[in-house]
Amino acid sequence: MDIKLEKKPWYYRHRYNILLGVFVLAMGVYCIVISIGPRAIKVNPIQAGLAVVEDTFFLEYVDAEGVVNPISTIRINSLESGTLSRIVANDGAMLHKGDTIAVLANEELIRSIEDEHDDWQKQYSLLQENRLAVEQKVISLRQQTLDAQFELSRLDKDLAISREEYRMGITTKAQLEMKEAEFSYRHQKTQLQLESLRHDSVATAIRQQLQESDFLRASKRYARSKERIDNLVVRATTDGQFSFAGATLGQRISTGECVGEVKVMSSYKMSIQLNEYFIDRVSVGLPASITYQDVKYELMVSRVVPEIKNHTFEVELVFVDDMPSNARLGKSYRVLVELGQREKCLVIPKGDFYTTTNGKWLFKLTDDGERAVRVPVTIGRQNPKQYEVLSGLEKGDRVVLSGYSNYADIEELIVINK
Repeated sequence: MDIKLEKKPWYYRHRYNILLGVFVLAMGVYCIVISIGPRAIKVNPIQAGLAVVEDTFFLEYVDAEGVVNPISTIRINSLESGTLSRIVANDGAMLHKGDTIAVLANEELIRSIEDEHDDWQKQYSLLQENRLAVEQKVISLRQQTLDAQFELSRLDKDLAISREEYRMGITTKAQLEMKEAEFSYRHQKTQLQLESLRHDSVATAIRQQLQESDFLRASKRYARSKERIDNLVVRATTDGQFSFAGATLGQRISTGECVGEVKVMSSYKMSIQLNEYFIDRVSVGLPASITYQDVKYELMVSRVVPEIKNHTFEVELVFVDDMPSNARLGKSYRVLVELGQREKCLVIPKGDFYTTTNGKWLFKLTDDGERAVRVPVTIGRQNPKQYEVLSGLEKGDRVVLSGYSNYADIEELIVINK
């Protein structure tokens, strides 16, 4: 006997299709809701790096690794050219001013000095001969002058006697006139002779001065030549630690060529490399400091090298008063260079948000502390530990500082407090 089967309802027959459709529809609604509403992720408050906005003192400074260097480095250059024949000072040796560093040899210079010595001896001999000749000439001129003066005196007496004889009538007027004419002639002749003797004396003195000048010049040339011999010995120009330039025995050293350096160790300075961002902010005279064993040592910027290499520039600083007892060449300290005065303002600690947001926004926690939402902010100055907040936040606000590389497209953070 056949059994009549009842026809099943349509929804039963298509139940799987209906379930699939409902699932697809639910997923579509979920995606629409997610896309329309704010995107949010859950974060751990410890990993998020929560911080509180504070109204406190802010000091703009830059912190960098500083290396101890000598207060100055003096180049030791050769004053004469020559061949390096002997090296006296070792690399790293402590020298005093005047200590011998190296000795040069220069045969051509020695021959030149010998020629200068021969010329000096020749000038010396000529000077001695000229002095003898001058002395003889002076004696002769004195004798001739004495004779001329005696002749003038005799003529005066003869004329006086002739006039007396004429007055007494012993001689005639014609004889007196002849005596007077002879006296006038001899007197003028003797005066000319005396003038000539004076000219000879002046000429003799001038010749002697010229000879003396020639000898003095020759002496100076010879003295300079002997100094050049001394210059073949390269000496330290100041106290300090010697650093050799690497020249080898037998090497030809030119005039003015660097043989080595002397590091002045009487004091030290610090050298730091700063980012080019601070090139317009750092100037000579700015205060700085280092801290060693809880003791602060004051420094001052003494030199700023304006040349930028690999996005950094060099700054040199000197100690104002004391320096650390363990300061040694090449030792490193953290140097804090102040770029301004302490001012009271809103600050937040540093975090990685600035790299991602360029300081334009960050996440601020709501009052209940369960969520963090984006807020626009304006960041001002900064130091290695803090940012200055110009707008967008108030004292006591709590903000998220870390993890922003994962929050670029996130609108809201859900803080997991448990």
